Amino acid sequence: FLITIGDRTVTGMVTRDQMVGPWQVPVADVAVTSSGYKSSTGEAMSMGERTPLALVAGPNSARMAIGEAITNLLATDWESTRDVRLSANWMAAANFDQEDAVLFDTVEAAAELCRGLDIAIPVGKDSLSMQTVWQEQNVEKKVVAPVSLIVSAFVPASDVRNTWTPQLRLDQGTSYLVLLDLGRKQNRLGGSCLGQVFNIVDSRIPDLDSAALLRNLIIYIINLRDKVNVLSYHDRSDGGLLVTLCEMAFAARCGLKLQLDSLGDDPLASLFNEELGCVLQVAAEQLDQVVLLAEQSGLQDCLHVLGEPQQEETIEFSFGGNAVIKATRGELEQIWSQPSFHIQKLRDNETCAEQEFELITDAAHQGLIANLSFDLNDDVAAPYINKGEPPRVAILREQGVNGHVEMAAAFDRAGFTAIDVHMTDLLTGKHDLADFKMLAACGGFSYGDVLGAGSGWANNIIYNIRLEEQFNVFFSRSDVLALGVCNGCQMMSQLRSIIPGSELWPEFVRNTSEQFEARLVNVKINASPSLILAGMENSVLPVAVAHGEGRVLSDQFSALHESNTIAMQYVNSSGEATEKYPLNPNGSPSGVAAVCNNDGRFTVMMPHPERLFRAVQYSWSPNDWQEDGPWMRMFRNARVAIE
Repeated sequence: FLITIGDRTVTGMVTRDQMVGPWQVPVADVAVTSSGYKSSTGEAMSMGERTPLALVAGPNSARMAIGEAITNLLATDWESTRDVRLSANWMAAANFDQEDAVLFDTVEAAAELCRGLDIAIPVGKDSLSMQTVWQEQNVEKKVVAPVSLIVSAFVPASDVRNTWTPQLRLDQGTSYLVLLDLGRKQNRLGGSCLGQVFNIVDSRIPDLDSAALLRNLIIYIINLRDKVNVLSYHDRSDGGLLVTLCEMAFAARCGLKLQLDSLGDDPLASLFNEELGCVLQVAAEQLDQVVLLAEQSGLQDCLHVLGEPQQEETIEFSFGGNAVIKATRGELEQIWSQPSFHIQKLRDNETCAEQEFELITDAAHQGLIANLSFDLNDDVAAPYINKGEPPRVAILREQGVNGHVEMAAAFDRAGFTAIDVHMTDLLTGKHDLADFKMLAACGGFSYGDVLGAGSGWANNIIYNIRLEEQFNVFFSRSDVLALGVCNGCQMMSQLRSIIPGSELWPEFVRNTSEQFEARLVNVKINASPSLILAGMENSVLPVAVAHGEGRVLSDQFSALHESNTIAMQYVNSSGEATEKYPLNPNGSPSGVAAVCNNDGRFTVMMPHPERLFRAVQYSWSPNDWQEDGPWMRMFRNARVAIE
């Protein structure tokens, strides 16, 4: 409920966000961005935090926080700890009791571990006033926070396409789940979520017993990338092994059949301890290689083969031949989601929160799908790439717009010359729309969205004689195209008085959820006059959305339907138009997501296809997608139509 109110696709360079798999479950270990729009290199970022451990031992909490950041970071492709950089965020209650000494020892522990791993901490920050004191009925009261270290880890990613996720794969034959347990069966429960829930203070808290152990795991995982096809990966942290494995099953909507006997004598401690470690899914035929490499890396006493994933959505943990936990995936995922659900009901539209929660156990909901009516690798613009002067497209933006760079990159790849055009450039005469064959009005937060859905931008045009004349002349030409996305869509919809054939275009108002919605959702492309969507009719494919005001409002909705200009609709996994949240993220009637004018030259849409023109830009995509994403076809269509 916090993740989806932040724009995670802006720039078009995010290759791994929190959401994993077709059902978009927020369980990713690492964040990954690409270095550019044509490269496969990038940057990876992760976090580690074990503040509850500092209640018992500050140094342990530092070593565990750094260890957690590293095990998260191992989900992506990198080469050496020498490339890793950490940022340390320290918090403590200075001058309270023994906290200064605890802080000193904790900093020393962090420094010693980093020297052992050959990792640098070049930056950080601190807040040393983590206590508050007040008087209540002449009694002094205090709230004091323990020493806290939040570690952010950064490393260059060799290939962003090789990032592992927790989504289990069931399309590769028999496979096994393997635990790498750096706690080596000590199963210390102190500071765990289990202990916090039941208010148990246990002095036996997890620790990283040596830097060498973590270094061996790093070398092992790096070697695995070269020699074994790891199908999925998840670090063990908050919640312990039980939560780790369930999250992997949630991301794939599958079941598990696992045995705990090799982990120790107490299945409760085996499931809920939060020692460092990770879980790998590997194909059955490669299991021997996984075990051999562990032995060669000195991790033979850390490796445990737990069992298999299964299609049937039953999650079963057994010990001594008896099931200690057996429940359906849906039951456990709803338990896991309960806190978010209840807070979301209070914060957002209650009906929307309930609809999203109900989807967890909806067997008909198959998540994101990709059914294309065209070949995504077919470059229909190829014959025009080196044919004369490339057409110029105005990448139009206003104050606050932030989606212009990825828009320019998509048009550049399609064979246009993309020109950055700010509204002030049109006002001052630096640029004139008469010099362009296409206009692309971009999304973001025009005027901080405080003036309504694109209204400030539209009014800036309507009430300025110079601008109104330029736009009027441009839209009257028969040799141009225009695309409006997000704020650009909202702005263009309010210019319908000067856009021929757009009289029925709706307005875009506040989302039904009453929140900004950033999601990956399915849309269906309809048969319509839209030139930029030509040849894509009847395709159902994922697209990014990021807006707070995208709900269609119209007093001529029947006429809009009859006009055949609804170019795109939000759909469920059966390809049917839907108003159900969050499949329809804004509540638009009939799932309307895009409209075009009568002759198809001008199209406006709320989703952001410009952020998904490469396959690697999707948080989930079919395994056979290579370089191009299917939305690249839209920009190539524009190049063909301009010709």
